Amino acid sequence: MLRLAGALEQGNLVEVAFQTESGAVKGMAEILQPTRKSKDEIMQPFRFIALEDDDQRTLRSALDSRVDKDFLGLRSSQWVAPKRK
Repeated sequence: MLRLAGALEQGNLVEVAFQTESGAVKGMAEILQPTRKSKDEIMQPFRFIALEDDDQRTLRSALDSRVDKDFLGLRSSQWVAPKRK
């Protein structure tokens, strides 16, 4: 999702590029229906419609890494028994 000052028109095709922990990702995307986050900020969802193989691998790696971190955080806080005194 993009954070913008103003909404883009739904259905527009754009080039999206961003940096992840795994590297840069760049591809063509379709703009989806915007949602308002605040008075001054729009959250603009998009979906990739064209992504090179290398960019897809980088994005998958970044998402897998994020999921692993979230899962480990959940697992460690939810399943570790408190220390007994």
